[in-house]
Amino acid sequence: MKMSDESTLRFYNVFGKLAAATANVDISADLKLVKDLLNEIAPMFRLSGITAHIYRSPAEEQIGRGETLICFDTGKNGKPVHELRIVTKLMSITTMTVYMDENEAPLSDDEFEKVDLTARTVLAFISRSKFQDIAEELAFYDDDGFRNIRSFFNYLAWKGKSGDLDNMSSVNYNIRHFSLVNEEFGRIAGNIVLRAHYETIRRMIGDTGIIARLGGDAFVCICDRSVLPQLLEYLTEANVPYDNDGGMISLTSCAGVFNIPDGYEVRNPNDIMGKIMHAYNTARNGGHTNIVFFDDKMIYEREYSKRIQQHFTEALRNKEFQVFYQPKVNINGEMCGAEALCRWFRNGEIVQPVKFIPVLEETSDICKLDFYMLEQVCSHIRKWIDEGREVVRVSVNLSRKHMMDVTLLDSIMDIIERYNIPHEYIEIELTETNTDVEFKDLQRIVGGLQKERIYTSVDDFGMGYSSLNLIRVIPWNVIKVDRCFLPCGEENENSTCNIMFKHVVSMAKEMGLECIVEGVETPAQLEVLRENDCELAQGYLFDKPMPVEEFEKRLDMKVYAI
Repeated sequence: MKMSDESTLRFYNVFGKLAAATANVDISADLKLVKDLLNEIAPMFRLSGITAHIYRSPAEEQIGRGETLICFDTGKNGKPVHELRIVTKLMSITTMTVYMDENEAPLSDDEFEKVDLTARTVLAFISRSKFQDIAEELAFYDDDGFRNIRSFFNYLAWKGKSGDLDNMSSVNYNIRHFSLVNEEFGRIAGNIVLRAHYETIRRMIGDTGIIARLGGDAFVCICDRSVLPQLLEYLTEANVPYDNDGGMISLTSCAGVFNIPDGYEVRNPNDIMGKIMHAYNTARNGGHTNIVFFDDKMIYEREYSKRIQQHFTEALRNKEFQVFYQPKVNINGEMCGAEALCRWFRNGEIVQPVKFIPVLEETSDICKLDFYMLEQVCSHIRKWIDEGREVVRVSVNLSRKHMMDVTLLDSIMDIIERYNIPHEYIEIELTETNTDVEFKDLQRIVGGLQKERIYTSVDDFGMGYSSLNLIRVIPWNVIKVDRCFLPCGEENENSTCNIMFKHVVSMAKEMGLECIVEGVETPAQLEVLRENDCELAQGYLFDKPMPVEEFEKRLDMKVYAI
């Protein structure tokens, strides 16, 4: 059946509108118009239906799990008379099927060409539309469907003009100890919890702001300042479902907040990121509060941190870092060990450890300092042995930054063997860990040191989240009890502090571990140690940390008058 000139003219008139609509860059605005134009064209050729299928991948097409789009439908049953298929560079697939009622006259060659032209035009439009959707999803969402950091930066790029972010706040937060949720309830429950937490905040923020995932359980968001109190209350403590049966879990978060000043212009998105991440790191490491607001003082601290990092390499090369030793003493007053502590002397002044250690821990510089300290200690011990002094075991601290270093054991042993130090004179002191990943690395490191007969001690015992599991699984030699567990000596013997201290010491001794208490400053506290059969102490009651020359005099003296 050949179309009349009038029908052909009518077709090309409508098709021209269709071509214009499908060529529009603003795809979403023309979806309805495209369908309306198809409703005009399809009856010209006696078609009963036009259906498109969109598959994100060949695998989806194979199992028939994709999106179906009905472009035209008369409601009559029909058979396929034409099929088309497009595969994009992202391997998404779009197909189109054209149907006709079996009772209708078949398409002529002329009609088929026009139907094919129409179908290809619409198919290309749909494929391009879905290609953009998929490309945007890949670019701005992670594998779990959360908006990613690229999405956050894209938001800032659009909101970069002065005034666009007036009365807005930006937040960087991390859910504390989320790995425990996965351990306790499993990964599926963990995913439910993470999604529920995210969606609650997304609803709070609404369309005016954005929330994006940095990775794991770390997120950033921008919200209207009126929403901030509610948001921070939720981050402080949130009850979140972990199943569909009403099970709830309580979550807390650490967060850094930047109240964006009115008139703020985003010249570099990393500027906002830098502020909220700096505030977040302060919250995570400060220990005083889980929510920290960025302020001018932090700008000074950040600049100070940069100067510390800039001077570090030169200071290390010039040996500005010196080892100070604080004796470890038994309850009879005999020195039985020492802890090596770092002091930085620069331009005739001492830089307090609290000023530079946290800064160096932000990078791998702390690892370089730790190895430097170990080498200095080994050189001192070698000197004492060669001089015929009676040497005591010295503990050297290692930062958590070493945990992921697979060559750590070799590095430690290389230094010790270089100075030919008997292994019983070295103790490696490690702090409790906060994550399950670090826990496994800690287990590996301690186990390796044990095989080399190097003493290991857990520092600040009782401050971490998994203290009992830490000593149950890992083969330590020494437990160093944090000063917060030490009674002042004037408390009732049935006080919580006394009871906990007594049982920590008793447990350590029954497990065959040495137990040393730091922060012993008064005779009353020393008496508490004696009463609980704790034999080792470290603190100002005996000595402050001292330079090597002074410590050598203590080595020769050996016994304290107590």
